[in-house]
Amino acid sequence: MTGAGFESKIKTVEWMTDGSFSRMVNQLLVPYEFKTVDIESSQGIYDAIKTMVVRGAPAIGIAGAHGVALAAIELCEEECESRSAEGATAFAQFKAKLLERCEFIKSARPTAVNLSWAIEEQKSVLEGISGIDEAVCALIDNAIRLENEDIEINKKIGDFGAAVVPKGATILTHCNAGALATVGYGTALGVVRSAFAKDNAIQVFANETRPRGQGARITTFELVLDGIPTTLITDGMCSYFMEKKMIDLVVVGADRIAANGDTANKIGTYTVAIAAKYHNIPFYVAAPKSTIDMSIADGSKIPIELRDREEVTHINGKIICAPEVNVINPAFDVTPNELITGIITEVGIFTPDELRKAF
Repeated sequence: MTGAGFESKIKTVEWMTDGSFSRMVNQLLVPYEFKTVDIESSQGIYDAIKTMVVRGAPAIGIAGAHGVALAAIELCEEECESRSAEGATAFAQFKAKLLERCEFIKSARPTAVNLSWAIEEQKSVLEGISGIDEAVCALIDNAIRLENEDIEINKKIGDFGAAVVPKGATILTHCNAGALATVGYGTALGVVRSAFAKDNAIQVFANETRPRGQGARITTFELVLDGIPTTLITDGMCSYFMEKKMIDLVVVGADRIAANGDTANKIGTYTVAIAAKYHNIPFYVAAPKSTIDMSIADGSKIPIELRDREEVTHINGKIICAPEVNVINPAFDVTPNELITGIITEVGIFTPDELRKAF
């Protein structure tokens, strides 16, 4: 049994079969409030991904799959109302419009490859189908399948990762790659959870992760909820604690991994990796196979999302700097493969050099 001895208390994204809609935790409210929001349209899914109501590469992917199912429901209803075509013609029109909405949902966030992966998984369901009702049912079923598989995949990642965690280790994390970044267990925090289930002396140092503070707001929320000892530090403190030998290893998530192992993750990850390399501290990336993009040779080809200046200039709605200052706000950076000790997946741990042969 994977993930033995530990279950996350959080279900981040869930398809509700009793009403055919997507229910997700509103991560904009965490840690102040823990509320879910019900999304009943493909536009709503796009907005939730774009505004980071739902965030984290695997969770975004599942939300995208839900969005395709919702788009199919919408188009089915439109077709029934218009009765503009029949039979094969009607299905061809339905499929063409659905593929357009797939591309629209995919455009919500460009860096996390799991979004495009999940949408392609949904598109593949349409092969061999010739009826609209059949397509709608198949897309809903596949979205639920992907959702359920995500938890099991993350538990396997956790168990593989736990094997490289030293007894009584202090693990440094950056951003949030936990239950709230996935359907419900986590990638980097999946490693933490599986390691803690075997050794309750494990503890975590969590980088705050400016500018949106996912480490401070979300990682600490998750780990404290689960009773895992956690210390919050600011992003600039990690080298201090590494030099003091208070960090044993680093485990982070990923939004896209290139074929050579270069890894895009939340901005600041590259800095942590440099510090870990200097201090001879192992640096691991935890991610499902769906995050590995073999179509991209190296990290220079990974698109980096630029976000609004207000994320940097404001905290909780209050400006913290001169209003006229220039701001550049990349959401991600790319950690070169030579700084990565290993990539933890649901099928094992690989060095960056092994990825091309393994996948």
